[in-house]
Amino acid sequence: MSNDSPSNLSSAISGLIGNSQAMRDALQLARRAAHSNVSVLLLGEIGSGKRRFALALHQWSQRQRGPFVRVHCGGQAAAVIERDLFGTARGSSAEACDAAGRLEQAKGGTLFLDDVHAASPAIQVQLLRVLQERRFERAGDSRAIEVDVRFIAASDRDLYAEVTGGRFREDLYWRLNIVPIFLPPLRRRREDIAPLVEHFVLAYCQSHNRKNLRISADAMAALQQYGWPGNVRELQNYIERAVVLAEENELTRDMLPGPVSGQQKSEMGVFRGADPKSLIEEFVHNEVSTANGDAGDLHARIVNPVERELIVQVMQLCNNVQKKAADRLGMNRNTLHKKLKEYGIE
Repeated sequence: MSNDSPSNLSSAISGLIGNSQAMRDALQLARRAAHSNVSVLLLGEIGSGKRRFALALHQWSQRQRGPFVRVHCGGQAAAVIERDLFGTARGSSAEACDAAGRLEQAKGGTLFLDDVHAASPAIQVQLLRVLQERRFERAGDSRAIEVDVRFIAASDRDLYAEVTGGRFREDLYWRLNIVPIFLPPLRRRREDIAPLVEHFVLAYCQSHNRKNLRISADAMAALQQYGWPGNVRELQNYIERAVVLAEENELTRDMLPGPVSGQQKSEMGVFRGADPKSLIEEFVHNEVSTANGDAGDLHARIVNPVERELIVQVMQLCNNVQKKAADRLGMNRNTLHKKLKEYGIE
């Protein structure tokens, strides 16, 4: 849990770089939402910039002179998070004394509920009451304290899936989800990679007292081709590492980690949508975005590999008996035979 200084705020906003349509849309929505006091829900993968967006929303709002207070909703016992969030009153426990919680510390400013999906059921109930009634009590006290904060929540999960799975309260979800903003993963806005690289190189050269590094074309090509499972945070980390370790005044491909230079697979594990719709959207988006702008074979390029894989797996499932496979696929045997020959499936 932390309060951010003005310098941290401006630094975060300067890092919101992007020329892609997806990033421009997210920034435009954030600027429009910033001028109200409604709750905002930031959704995006790990490292996609949710905290930067939350800081920007605060700085663009009328509450910019107030505090920005971050609460991490997981990682500690529920009782600890409850005391930190709502405070304690003298006599509520053997060691307790009057202490303002993060809600009170954020008065006149913004309370950022990071990883809100991790909030315990008890904390969810209390947050719902605060959002509904705009008041709360410290632990061990019956005196109501008025709430004057703007709520921003963030999650790297599909929060509605958490609702349908019974892990998150639906009424709290709708209270937080007044203005949802989806932050696109870096692999879906590859045109933003080059300006982000240049930004981080300059920033880290300055912070580490180095002359500005040139970026070789080979290194930039590798950075733009990599999948970035850790998103902007991973890119930032790798650029700082390269700046620190560089012996010359040029950032070259061999200075990049193995996963980026193509020498090994990434070992990172991050949340990505695993439902069929998300997987299909991801596959189609990647194929469309990497195709030549004048390509006229998108249907075959996207549909044929999926159909081929389906036939291969069903044939294996049916022990290569074509009649059984055709029945499972819902096609006649002649059609299946034709497709087996077309796709070179033995």
